[in-house]
Amino acid sequence: MLNRLRRRYRDVLASIYLFNEHRGYSSLDRVLTAVRLRHPEAGVFIAAIEKHRADERRHYLMFRGWFERQGRMPLAVDKSCAHIDRMIRLTFGCDIDGLDTARVVADGALFAQLCRVIVLTEQRGVRQVDKLLGMDVVTSDRALRRIFRIIERDEPSHWQPYDGWLRVRGEDRARLSERLADWWVHKSLILFKLPWLFLNPALGRRTQWQDAAEKPA
Repeated sequence: MLNRLRRRYRDVLASIYLFNEHRGYSSLDRVLTAVRLRHPEAGVFIAAIEKHRADERRHYLMFRGWFERQGRMPLAVDKSCAHIDRMIRLTFGCDIDGLDTARVVADGALFAQLCRVIVLTEQRGVRQVDKLLGMDVVTSDRALRRIFRIIERDEPSHWQPYDGWLRVRGEDRARLSERLADWWVHKSLILFKLPWLFLNPALGRRTQWQDAAEKPA
């Protein structure tokens, strides 16, 4: 019984991470396009976003591989489990799909806000991975432990470039409303959403991978 509960927890956790990694890299594609057009001179910053995007794609593929090796699809979680989606909704009033990325990047104040949201989200990710790597239910699965070790190594380079962009422009401090949004999204996911997914027997599995319609890189 205990082993079944542990497997269920890992199943839910990996499904949430898989979804978030896909939302991350697919959304960064739009940010990259806008930054290249608006700030073609910012080569170092653009390269850092490209690395961020590539890392998130690689993380997605690692979680996908984890499921494939077990011969099953991930659980059908949705945008209500996506930290960045919920942060964007609370700070910009829409989810990622509805965000006019070109307009945001073209507006200095809005782009600074987007950078702060990314920094908060990625820093939250660092702290969460540290906690997960201290949990036996995660580290007892060697493949999952290896995935989170790689994420732990990659995460700092995901928020530092945006933080540097803000600091150069004197915009390095997150607003109180943004910090409260980050706190609420995290707490609601941990205290309500994850337990609900864990206990929901009706939660089905995806029938295809998130990247099924994407062209091979």
